Amino acid sequence: MNDWDEKLVSNPDGGNIFQMAEVAEVKRMGGWVPRYLELDGLAITVHEKPVFGLGKLWYLPKGPGVSSVEQLRAILPAIKKAAKKVGAFVVKIEPEFKKTEVKASDLTVLNLIPVRAIQPNDSTVVLDISGSLDEIMAGLNQKGRHAIHRAERDGVTVEAVPLSAENAQTMYALLRATADGKFNTRSFDYYHAFWQNLVETGRGQLFFAHFEGKIIAGAFSAYFGQKGTYKDGASVRERTAYGASHLLQWEIIKWMKDHGVTSYDLCGTPPSDQILDESHPHYGLGRFKTSFNKEVTDYVGAYDLPVRPFAYRIWSIIGERITLRLSRTIKHEYWY
Repeated sequence: MNDWDEKLVSNPDGGNIFQMAEVAEVKRMGGWVPRYLELDGLAITVHEKPVFGLGKLWYLPKGPGVSSVEQLRAILPAIKKAAKKVGAFVVKIEPEFKKTEVKASDLTVLNLIPVRAIQPNDSTVVLDISGSLDEIMAGLNQKGRHAIHRAERDGVTVEAVPLSAENAQTMYALLRATADGKFNTRSFDYYHAFWQNLVETGRGQLFFAHFEGKIIAGAFSAYFGQKGTYKDGASVRERTAYGASHLLQWEIIKWMKDHGVTSYDLCGTPPSDQILDESHPHYGLGRFKTSFNKEVTDYVGAYDLPVRPFAYRIWSIIGERITLRLSRTIKHEYWY
């Protein structure tokens, strides 16, 4: 898998954590079959899942790894040909193009159909951490700097901890308590496998924040190439120490820099035009993350490339809706 990940890093987009082989292998727990393709010099991680009566669905999380519309236009025919060969009826792609740089019309002209994004960071906050720690601190919003320093003064401490069975269970318990009906979580086995695969590569790390002898917040972050990602985070419901989560992120930034990371994705906020909307379900997340950087990055999201038009039409009209609903009600899990 290391050889494959090296190929991903060599892609024009520099690779993405959601394209990693270690992540694709975890998705087997949800019925996905990984395919690792090299098409026209591009390394492409495909998640494949059968859909009853229609064929196979191909999903390229945060892929293909291109950096321009021109590169995407050049690779799409090869992707479509490969998908058709194995009986796929649609290819779902998520190229990380910024909305400020790529128009929707640039993609629809390629016969791509806009659909709901799968990954959580179609809108997000990305921190430039290429400079020194002093430069990074100076570049944070005043609120973020104040929160970090306040937590330090009040005695909050943060440590990178091993992914022991006990620590993994503690992190999962924090995650479930934080969710509290506000968002869905997967099984412990899924999270543990995800975390373990990344820890074993040396690219993932679990962190805990302590206050007065208790764990009050946790985070799992990872990096791929020069890109860091805040994958999972949680904290106790009672507000015990102001700025604890900010200090937690600051220590993660230090860890990222030690591993050569130059940009750190806080992984998910409301869209930029809704970041101040208090009624948005993720308003609180957006408020926290923009305390590090006010700029919200909006990506173009996901697009479908139909391979077999009739089967895709059935999928888009009713098939997907039924499939996702059955997965939630019968299996109590995400389909994607």
